[in-house]
Amino acid sequence: MSVNPELEKALQEHPCYSEAAHTAYARMHIPVAPKCNIQCNFCNRKFDCSNESRPGVTSEVLTPEQAAAKIAYVREHVPNLKVIGIAGPGDPLANEETFETLALVKERFPDLTLCISTNGLALPDSAERLYGLGVRFVTVTVNAPDEETGAEVYGSVIWEGRRLTGREGARILLSRQMEGIEKCAALGMLVKVNIVMIPGKNADRIPEIVKMAKAKGAYIVNILPFIPVKGTAFENLRPPTAEERKALMDLCSADARMMRHCRQCRADAVGLLGEDRSAEFAGCGYGSGNGCGPAETGPNMVSFRTGKYVIALASENGRNVDSGFGSASRFLVYSADGPDIRFLREVRPADLAKEVAGRSHKEHVEEIVTLLDDCDIIAVKEIGDMPRAVIEGRGKRVIVTDGGVRETVSSVR
Repeated sequence: MSVNPELEKALQEHPCYSEAAHTAYARMHIPVAPKCNIQCNFCNRKFDCSNESRPGVTSEVLTPEQAAAKIAYVREHVPNLKVIGIAGPGDPLANEETFETLALVKERFPDLTLCISTNGLALPDSAERLYGLGVRFVTVTVNAPDEETGAEVYGSVIWEGRRLTGREGARILLSRQMEGIEKCAALGMLVKVNIVMIPGKNADRIPEIVKMAKAKGAYIVNILPFIPVKGTAFENLRPPTAEERKALMDLCSADARMMRHCRQCRADAVGLLGEDRSAEFAGCGYGSGNGCGPAETGPNMVSFRTGKYVIALASENGRNVDSGFGSASRFLVYSADGPDIRFLREVRPADLAKEVAGRSHKEHVEEIVTLLDDCDIIAVKEIGDMPRAVIEGRGKRVIVTDGGVRETVSSVR
């Protein structure tokens, strides 16, 4: 695949796309995107200490302005910084803050290369917007070649306001991923496809994924080893051995260019691929984290700007916040943008009853929170420690109140 001459220099300086670049040029991931629109069975998005290095982990979440300020600060100390990436801790395209951040970086740091990593669900609708903001490098994580395998790998997909599971969700996700890759390639972006190798789940199907991605225009493929994470459906599965992964990459190299120097970076990674300096900058004053887990003040490290948010309220009578989280029969979801307040939808946890039979209370709570995954804030009359921890672990704010629904929506700051 030939590279547009306009991108050639940026490609040679991008540590994730060029193996020669990863020892010379630094990248910086800015964690501005806590919300996600899918739930993978191996992923536990949380804000954690700097001693844990894997995708989906960060010591703080930044607002777009905080991100821009931190980039300026880091650049003073990392002069070989070339790439600014947004890779979570959720999915960048499920967060409007991603696009606001890209616009700021394009304006203030026009010489830096912009990069996005996404699960691809919202990519077809976002590709042209990303291109217009200067993004030329897009990574799409594709873990299944068909809906049958996808049903094993993905727990749920949030699509058009509905939570889809099994083959239905996997089918939509895969279709959107392939459409998004093709669209980005046609626009002139370089697409890297990440595939998480999960023995016993998708490992034997990965050659098919590679061929599909290449056919849609992917520039390079990265096969990552699955990392068992506590609290996930796959926590007891084994990771692939180094030999198994190498053999698979060697096999797939006949169909596509392979990336072999990946370090499975954190969502707040800074520096060279092999020398992450995120801990050094986690407490530099531009975010609300202290470098080791959630800050003591603020809505779990997410700095909400006045008047722009999505909020779910536990309300039975529709007038007041009158239900606790665990007993809520429904949540009313509103968006607020300054004085503009709009009702979006109603969510009924009882709809999960058939799906959660035999599952633990914590799993049921996590399912409810997934239904509300596009929400920044959840307002309830009362809540226990465990549900609060689950909600805040997803980067959301909890409000305990018995006030009126409209009054609560309009009064949040």
